[in-house]
Amino acid sequence: MRKIVFRENEYEVVPSIQDKTLRINLNQNIYGSFAEIGAGQETARHFFRAGGASGTIAKAMSAYDKSFSDAVYGREEDGRYVTESRLNKMLDHETNLLEERIDRSNNPEYLFFTYANTVATIDFSKRYKGHGWIGIQFQLEPNQKEYNRIVLHVRFKQIEARLQQETCGIVGVNLIYGAFYKHHEPKKLLRYLYDHIDKDTLEIDMINFSGPHFSQVDNRLMSLQLIKNDMTEAVMFGPDGNNILPAALLYKKNILALRGSFRPVTKVNIDMLEKSQELFCNIPKVAKSNTEIIFEITLENLKAYGDIDEKDFLARAELIGSLGHIVMISKFKEYFKLVEYFDKYTKSRIALSMGVNSLVDIFDEKYYRHLSGGILEAFGKLFFKNVQVYLYPMKDPNTGAIINSDNLIVSEQMKDLYKFFKHNNKLTDIEDYEEANLSIYSREVLQMIANDTPGWETMLPEGIADIIKKNELFKDTKVSEEVFPYKNVLPNQL
Repeated sequence: MRKIVFRENEYEVVPSIQDKTLRINLNQNIYGSFAEIGAGQETARHFFRAGGASGTIAKAMSAYDKSFSDAVYGREEDGRYVTESRLNKMLDHETNLLEERIDRSNNPEYLFFTYANTVATIDFSKRYKGHGWIGIQFQLEPNQKEYNRIVLHVRFKQIEARLQQETCGIVGVNLIYGAFYKHHEPKKLLRYLYDHIDKDTLEIDMINFSGPHFSQVDNRLMSLQLIKNDMTEAVMFGPDGNNILPAALLYKKNILALRGSFRPVTKVNIDMLEKSQELFCNIPKVAKSNTEIIFEITLENLKAYGDIDEKDFLARAELIGSLGHIVMISKFKEYFKLVEYFDKYTKSRIALSMGVNSLVDIFDEKYYRHLSGGILEAFGKLFFKNVQVYLYPMKDPNTGAIINSDNLIVSEQMKDLYKFFKHNNKLTDIEDYEEANLSIYSREVLQMIANDTPGWETMLPEGIADIIKKNELFKDTKVSEEVFPYKNVLPNQL
């Protein structure tokens, strides 16, 4: 049934699922295949029910049995079938069959498409909630050689397999409809994926657009939309700018995470990372080859000066990516929520690298007033997995004193908790640091860039200054007036 919703400061009519499928079925040029594994023919079913499907659906198939599925699409080396790799094989195989078997001479205006999904719904134990990969490969011009592609990953929140199947079918219809009728507005296309679906029933935690009609789409901005629109809690993207499924990246991996604004990334950040990594990899069963480095930025940080500045966001992402690192954007204000998130995907070791100011924030009770157990509940969640914290020191700009875990200040009521934290080896000071870096503050660098003050280049990792100059990054960036905002942690304040 049609609905009227308020989006983008205006009311609009949302077509019903039947309206969407019928519009596609009545378009004489849209023609393609459906391949659905794991959740039944839920998407194709909507098109059959709408009527007129004979001119739209070339084939609808399922390959439930693994042996038969392997015979059609090839084997998966790791034995997993609900993967992006499997989805891409399905899209390519079915598209190739369309091209081979359909003579275009009778239908020169055909726009081919292949819709596919590989889904695992909730199991009998209710332990595994269900997830899946959904995608479409499609033409927007007849005989278009390079196809457009949209691939997304979903997590189901419903506790019945039947409901998850129905949700999967609706998402599929929304995706196909969006691909053909909303492709020119990818941000809106993304929001429309939730038409006739409640936000609390489905999470979309990754999406990538590719192909000639999406050449101007920056997938990092699409990731940002997932966070802004409350579709997920965290997203990741790699140095190439494409989005990465966190579950796939972090599976069975050790994780070392750095939280910051990285505005811009400085020598301090890199020194902190490298020294933390050395310490972390000295722990038994922690190898560099099996450890993921995550540069995390919170959504709150991106909103520090009001609405998110997409240009500013992309500048940070580009600089971190140029150093070959993964960027994560999250909604986790508190560190314990970040650790809980990582724990969903790996049972290996987790470490956090942070500066003195961040550690002091962890011991500030005001961040935990919403928890029934207060700061003790937060610490229980933060360190239940023996999480290790690597602390990078701070230099008092007035006295030159080095502040580390031995002399930093926490509030009087937190002193005993801090002593317990420190004496139980939850905290390791980074001692082999570059002292010259302790005089570098990202706010000062940012101010110098904005004011065109010379000398900031030497405070950044090799190559970063060149990128900033070439692309004129941070020129119009708002800057905090206070370069050193953490006076409360300095020992000379007591």
